[in-house]
Amino acid sequence: MKIRLFIAQAAIVAAGVAAIAGSASAEVIIVAPNAPPPVRMEPVPPARVGYVWDKGHWRWEHGQYVWNPGHWQVERVGYHWVPGHWVAHGPNYHWVEGHWA
Repeated sequence: MKIRLFIAQAAIVAAGVAAIAGSASAEVIIVAPNAPPPVRMEPVPPARVGYVWDKGHWRWEHGQYVWNPGHWQVERVGYHWVPGHWVAHGPNYHWVEGHWA
């Protein structure tokens, strides 16, 4: 039973980053086999005109979570920034890329 679970988890990790080709661009789907660690608390710098702060987050890289520090995004007038986040899908977690909405 444990070997089947190990093989299933290994297959999930191996398929963790898959590219789906679109007509004009490719969407990268990130799948991690377990929940990310708690979010790190990092100071938010003072506001900058024309920019929004994209807070830091955990990214899945080479079979483990790696911290990606926050950074500035150039503001898009008339839109608001939706930060990237992890979403549980069964036993796995999918990364939803940050975007303007």
